[in-house]
Order: sequence, then C-alpha cells, then structure tokens
Amino acid sequence: QVQLVESGGGSVQAGGSLRLSCAASGYTYSYFYMGWFRQAPGAEREWVAAIYTGAGNTYYADSVKGRFTISQDNAENTLYLQMDSLKPEDTAMYYCAGTIRYNAYWRVPRERTNYKYWGQGTQVTVSS
Repeated sequence: QVQLVESGGGSVQAGGSLRLSCAASGYTYSYFYMGWFRQAPGAEREWVAAIYTGAGNTYYADSVKGRFTISQDNAENTLYLQMDSLKPEDTAMYYCAGTIRYNAYWRVPRERTNYKYWGQGTQVTVSS
C-alpha cells in the first residue's frame, strides 16, 4: 500500500521561500510519476509540477516555472518542492501525488485523475 505524507508548509511573506517534502512508502517499482498539486479555497485542484522517477525529468505549470523546483531523493524515498519568489496567489493547500507504473512515452500526467495516490496536504500561506 502506497502512502504519501507531506510536510513543510507554513506562512511566509511575498518574495520568501518554502520547501515542501513528501515521504513516500510502499512503491515496489521504479518508473512512475510523482507530482505536486494545489487547491485554493473555492478553486479546482490544479497541477503544479511533476517528476518522472525513473529518469528525473521534470515538468512545471507555467504559473510556477522559474520559481518552483521539484526534485527527489531516491535514497530517502522523498519528493521535494522548493518554492522561491512566492506570491500571494500561491496560497493554497499543497498535495503530493503519485501515479501507478507509467511508461516514459505516455503523455506527462497533468490531470488529477492521472494520479492514484495522494497525501493529506500541507497548507501554504503567502501574505503580501
């Protein structure tokens, strides 16, 4: 059973930085995607970034490109999201998510329905 546990959220002023972590357990294969989503109050859950665990390829939503960095520590089975130059519009609940085994030639998963496993979420609040 795959389990994902996020940590690292908090409150920060605009322009500041936070790093989110997601501890993953239960995966028994190597080639799949891990991603970050976020959901602001009253809004849909939106995809933020993804990484293909087998090769380390990374992908970002336009709204965070150049400010956020997704990475993984395979030895620690941990996913990270480094968030720099934070803006008030980045305020949301952030969720870690994982797919099942995924072929590298398939489309990069950017939809909520592409992911089977989810963490409980961690709140990020950016004040102006």
